[in-house]
Amino acid sequence: MNLTNCFFSNQNFLTSKKLILSSLIVIGSYITTFEAVSRPQIATNNNFKNIVDAKKSFITIAIEKAGPSVVTIENHRLVTRKITSKESTILFDPYFERFFGLKLPKEAKPRIEQSQGSGFIFADGLVITNAHVVSNSDKLIVGLTDGRKFKGKVIGQDSITDLAIVKLSGQGPWPKAILGNSSQIQVGDWAIAVGNPFGLENTVTLGIISNLNRNVSQLGIYDKRFNLIQTDAAINPGNSGGPLLNERGEVVGINTLIRSGPGAGLSFAIPINKAQEIAKQLINSGKVTHPMIGISLINELSAKINENRVKVGYVVPNSPAAKSGILVGDIMLKIDDSKINQSSDVINAINNNGINKFALITIKRNNKIIKLNVKPVDIREL
Repeated sequence: MNLTNCFFSNQNFLTSKKLILSSLIVIGSYITTFEAVSRPQIATNNNFKNIVDAKKSFITIAIEKAGPSVVTIENHRLVTRKITSKESTILFDPYFERFFGLKLPKEAKPRIEQSQGSGFIFADGLVITNAHVVSNSDKLIVGLTDGRKFKGKVIGQDSITDLAIVKLSGQGPWPKAILGNSSQIQVGDWAIAVGNPFGLENTVTLGIISNLNRNVSQLGIYDKRFNLIQTDAAINPGNSGGPLLNERGEVVGINTLIRSGPGAGLSFAIPINKAQEIAKQLINSGKVTHPMIGISLINELSAKINENRVKVGYVVPNSPAAKSGILVGDIMLKIDDSKINQSSDVINAINNNGINKFALITIKRNNKIIKLNVKPVDIREL
C-alpha cells in the first residue's frame, strides 16, 4: 500500500511537474512575445531626420534654407558741415584746438554717421539691397550669419527702383538665396520677412500676402517707379533690403517700405522678378535705363461707364509727351496694342517699348479718339 501510494504520489508529482513546466513554457512564450513587441527599434539617421523634420514648422525649414544668405549692411558716412563766409576758418583748424585747448562747436565737427540695413547674397560675392541702405556711403561692412565680415563696394544703384548691388571683397564659399517667381504668388499666401530691424540680427516675422501690384503712387510716392507686394508681416527700420520669403524659403520680394502713423502695420516689398531685371542692368552697366514720356497719371472711376480710367494729371514741359501734343485731362486708352486700365499699365508699356523708339498712344479728348506717336527717353534726359 505504501509502495502503491508512493507510486501514485510520484506519478502525481511528475504530472504536476510537467504541468508546471508546460505553464512556464507558455508564460515564457508570452513574455518573449511581449518583449519583442514592446522593445523600441533603433532609428537610423535617415529615420531620425525624417522624425525631426516632421516636427519642424514650414517657417523653420524656410529659414534654414534662406537664413545663411541674409546679411547685415553697416553704412559709414562722413558728415561735415559746410563753412559759411561768416564763420572764422580758425575754428575748423585742428591745431587751434590742440594748442589752445578750445573745443570746436559740436555741429561743426566732422563725424561718422552709421546706419544699418539688410540684404542677401543672390550670386557669388554679390548682395542685393535697397539703394537707400547704401546711399552716400564712404565705407560698407557686410556681416554674414556665420560671423564673417567683409568690405563691400557698391557697383550699381538705382534710386528710381530703390535697388543696389554690393560686391563683397573676400572669397567664398557664399551661401546663396534661392530666388522664387513673384508672378506666381497670390493674395493669401504665406509671407516670411527676414532682416535685422534695429540692429537685431536674423529677426523673422510672419504674415500673408495682402495685395499684389500695389502702385507706389497710391502711397503718395511719386519719385519711384515700381509696383509693390503688400504684406502684413512686420517690417521695421533695418529690415530694408532683406528678403521676403514664401513658405518654401524662396525669395519672392525685397523689403523696402513700411507704413507708419495711422494705418501702420502695412509693409511693402519689391517683386523679385523686377529686382532681377534691375540687377542685371546694374551689374552690366552700373545704371538702369528708365524710359519715360514725361507725364503723371491719375486713376479715377468714371461714374458714367462705371470703369476705371487713367487721366493725364501733369505734362512735363519739353518732354516727349509735350512735344507730341498730349494735354492735361487726356484719357489714356491704349499704348500700341496694350489696353490701359490703370496707371501701372502705362508704365509697363513704356518700359517694354524702350527708349528712342516710337510708341503709338491712343487717347480720348472731348469724346474724340486721337492717336499720337511718342518717342520715350531715359529719365535722366528730362
